[in-house]
Amino acid sequence: MLSAGATGEGAGHPGCSESGDDRKNVEEKSDINSAALVGNEQVSKVTDNGDLSSYVSAFIEKEVGNDLKSLKKLDKLIEQMTENKMQLEEQVLTISSEIPKRIQNALKNAEESKQFLNQCLEQETHLVSSINSHLLTAQPWMEDLGAMINQIEEIERHLAYLKWISQIEELSDNIQQYLMTSNVPEAASTLVSMAELDIKLQESSCTHLLGFMRATVKFWHKILKDRLTSDFEEILAQLHWPFIAPPQSQTVGSSRPATAPEIYSSLETLFCQLLKLQTSDELLTEPKQLPEKYSLPASSSVILPIQIMLTPLQKRFRYHFRGNRQTNVISKPEWYLTQVLMWIGNHTQFLDEKIQPILDKAGSSANAMLEFSRGLMMLVLEKLAADIPCLLYDDNLFCHLVDEVLLFERELHSVHGYPGTFANCMHILSEETCFQRWLTVERKLSVALQKMDSMLSSEAAWISQYKDITDVDEMKVPDCAETFMTLLLVITDRYKNLPTASRKLQFLELQKDLVDDFRIRLTQVMKEETRASLGFRYCAILNAVNYISTVLADWADNIFFLQLQQAALEVFAENNTLSKLQLGQLASMESSVFDDMINLLERLKHDMLTRQVDHVFREVKEAAKSYRKERWLSLPSQSEQAVMSLSSSACPLLLTLRDRLLQLEQQLCFSLFKTFWQMLVEKLDIYIYQEIILANHFNEGGAAQLQFDMTRNLFPLFSHYCKRPENYFKHVKESCIILNLNIGSALLLKDVLQSPSGQPPATAALNEIGIYKLAPQDVEILLNLRTNWPNTGK
Repeated sequence: MLSAGATGEGAGHPGCSESGDDRKNVEEKSDINSAALVGNEQVSKVTDNGDLSSYVSAFIEKEVGNDLKSLKKLDKLIEQMTENKMQLEEQVLTISSEIPKRIQNALKNAEESKQFLNQCLEQETHLVSSINSHLLTAQPWMEDLGAMINQIEEIERHLAYLKWISQIEELSDNIQQYLMTSNVPEAASTLVSMAELDIKLQESSCTHLLGFMRATVKFWHKILKDRLTSDFEEILAQLHWPFIAPPQSQTVGSSRPATAPEIYSSLETLFCQLLKLQTSDELLTEPKQLPEKYSLPASSSVILPIQIMLTPLQKRFRYHFRGNRQTNVISKPEWYLTQVLMWIGNHTQFLDEKIQPILDKAGSSANAMLEFSRGLMMLVLEKLAADIPCLLYDDNLFCHLVDEVLLFERELHSVHGYPGTFANCMHILSEETCFQRWLTVERKLSVALQKMDSMLSSEAAWISQYKDITDVDEMKVPDCAETFMTLLLVITDRYKNLPTASRKLQFLELQKDLVDDFRIRLTQVMKEETRASLGFRYCAILNAVNYISTVLADWADNIFFLQLQQAALEVFAENNTLSKLQLGQLASMESSVFDDMINLLERLKHDMLTRQVDHVFREVKEAAKSYRKERWLSLPSQSEQAVMSLSSSACPLLLTLRDRLLQLEQQLCFSLFKTFWQMLVEKLDIYIYQEIILANHFNEGGAAQLQFDMTRNLFPLFSHYCKRPENYFKHVKESCIILNLNIGSALLLKDVLQSPSGQPPATAALNEIGIYKLAPQDVEILLNLRTNWPNTGK
């Protein structure tokens, strides 16, 4: 109370204006309200924390503090707190009254849902009962109705059956009417419709209907075919078909020029009518097929009009080349093969100019010449299939047959354009028994390279056929090697048209075996000539090895062998016969099918070249003995000689070298000789450097003489083979530079090499004077070989 009184007195002090008191009251009230609101929040927090007394003390301290004048706010603060308390109580009461109502509403809704579910279950039970009762009542009706439906369906099938029969009879009656009125084109068109119906009925299980349909088609097809065929053959006879004579002597229609247009018009009409019978003919006629073991590609039958045109030729073929006729000689397959080629050639012009336009006009995709050739090819295939078993084990007859068949195939494809994808003679030769016999005979004939043994021992085998023709004889190929590679090339031509890659791969293996056999023979002959490694025969063997290796490398890039490589890759992948690395190399074309053979030949070539280089090098070393002992230390200086001349001790060395180079240049091909002299120069460079230069000391005259011998005599020996031969004698050339440096430059270079600055300055100094091959240590050794150093008194 004292504080309140004191506060009241303070508030009524005469020095305070009224307006100031009002403004103060408003501010205080707002402060109290905000404090109360904040206080409420804090009270809730503090209450939650259970520390109410601490909160009250802090709140009083904040609002009153040590200022006694602020006690006048207590009334308003208490009033505000009371008001807030009432508001909170009202909120609590409101919430307390609403929660039970919500719970009650939820319970009510649950109860209503339960009642509705029970009603649904009752309805469901009632419906199930009603449905079961209805099904029981309707069961007899359903049985009666099902029986009636089955009867209706059966009647519909009968009606459909009768409709098909009616349709067939109607078409048959139409054909009959057309034939009675000689309207053959319409009759043929109607037969096409009947054949199409036959095709539609193929899936039906009505066997009797199918039989009736097929019998009807067959009946009318035979009538129409016979009628049209007789007319067609009559027209062909007027055109003097078939043409037995060559095209130049044919006089088609020349005897009746006035009627020729009429004949060709009739020919076109009958050809088109026969073409309409193609569908029914394919239904009724089973095409002739050879046994499955020949694996002929699937193909449609030859079109009907071409079949009729082929009939007289087929009769001629069977008459002459079957039975006991004198023309049917098993040892003369060329007779019937040549006859077929002649027939194709004789009829090409007529088929292209007269028959093909008819096919094009009729909208057919058939090729007249190809259809004609296919028909004749079937005669050849049948004849081959019959003859081959009779001569399979007679090597001479079988080889002759294969040769004639291959010639026939080549002309058939190249001259007459017969596609390789169609049935041809190679399918007959690819039959397992025949093919294995072919491989065996091919190997025998090739390895009649047994006579190659005797041939290799003769001098003629090692002479090139083109030795007098420089442009042709660049490879200097001996006759035996060219004969052998020609044999391999012929084998490739013989099997390249085989229909399957597996058969081609078997022939490829045969070729690789033959190459290996020939390489072994060459090796054997080479060993006999080892003592004369510079002789004519040894060089010819080396040329032969190089030629075979080069040709095989060229073949490896040929499209035919690349295709075989792809086929081999697939076979190896299936059989797991190669490692993943090898398969990858084949697939990426890094290697080829001939790589194994090429590697063996290259190794043999390298060994033979090495032997020749060693032989010449030994002769050179023998000739250089006196040159090694030259007194390089006491030779007169260049200034003391009027003219520099070659050291006499170097003459045997250079003469030997010159003679051997000339000899081998004439006997080896260019690429081999290039490899030879480069290998020789490499050894010679090291030999002169180590055995002559490093083994001696040189005064000024000796160094000048060495340089003259090398640069003016040795190096020019090789100038005919390259522009800068000194670059192949790097050790010798750079040694001469060091030995012939003037005294000042030599002293400076010696100081640089001995300086502790390191390698880079020394290398730079050496490069300035043209030294790139020799190391600084080697240069120091060479400098120490000089004897013309000035006397420094040390």
